[in-house]
Amino acid sequence: MSKLRRAALAFSLALALAAPVRAAEPYHLRIGWVVAGSDIATLMFAQPGLAPHAGKTYVPELIHFQGTSTEMTALATGALDVSPLAYSTFALGIVNAGMADLRVISDEFQDGVPGYHTNAFFVRKDSPIHSIADLKGRALATNERGSAVDMAMLALLARHHLQDGRDFSTVEVRFPDMRAMLKEGKVALVAAPLPFGMDPQLQTFARPLFTQADAIGPSQMIIRVARAGFLKAHREVMLDFLEDYLHALRWLQDPANHDAAVALLAKVTKRPAAQFHSWAFTKKDYYREPNGLPDLAALQMNVDLQYKFGFVRRSIDVKQYADLSLVKEAARRLAAGQ
Repeated sequence: MSKLRRAALAFSLALALAAPVRAAEPYHLRIGWVVAGSDIATLMFAQPGLAPHAGKTYVPELIHFQGTSTEMTALATGALDVSPLAYSTFALGIVNAGMADLRVISDEFQDGVPGYHTNAFFVRKDSPIHSIADLKGRALATNERGSAVDMAMLALLARHHLQDGRDFSTVEVRFPDMRAMLKEGKVALVAAPLPFGMDPQLQTFARPLFTQADAIGPSQMIIRVARAGFLKAHREVMLDFLEDYLHALRWLQDPANHDAAVALLAKVTKRPAAQFHSWAFTKKDYYREPNGLPDLAALQMNVDLQYKFGFVRRSIDVKQYADLSLVKEAARRLAAGQ
């Protein structure tokens, strides 16, 4: 069990013990996450008061995954209740895995929104690589095949007539390990989503070659999903969870709380606060819709592009797989309580 998961359980159970006796035990909500800090769930349970319903109507159980592809597998087997998924994994889950009951329930964050952050792909500063064509014959790092950053990288290289396995190779590397792999010359290019792209140690010897926006334009990078049957069976729990999510998100993004939010981010990620202060929860960060509403038009374009490049067998109408009623109701409840 990870430290984040143990901390969330301890915090929520303490709240539950302190609360009045309820008619039913709080539901143990299994929540997936990939990158600490970028996934708001890793922050919202790390400080008392950010998630008022936690420990009362639900107990959060945070479960870490290397990428959203393995999160989708856990959703498919019933080992996970709610999870952030990349746009790419979402389509694959519906088309390839036959999960027709998969539902988009909220935004997590968006990449490449004008005026906000977009992920960068780095090469060494002393590298002879100055164009996409220069990647031919190289080993490139990806966090997980089929992930959002993997799809973006492959889409851009495909536009330049470079194919994985024929013109270059890919190596699966954990995001925290990519800096060392690039510095040691074991790979020629690494993906660096936040917070890794802002790492001053990476920036001392590496430079961006292209961005995710260069590859696919604005994207509904990460969406929060659950299965329709689970949403029907645990609607009130999910309303409470999403209300807590919006409550935490608005606190984190309030400029008046910036120093405290950065301190919390530093605590969760175990990195110096100085690494986050200039960009976290500002326009240098990913765009997060304040009411938790995903950009379904951008998501549709992302899925269509995925189909165009042959990464999924067919496209889908994403609106048919979205249920935004819960996050809209959560926003109304939060507004009414303020």
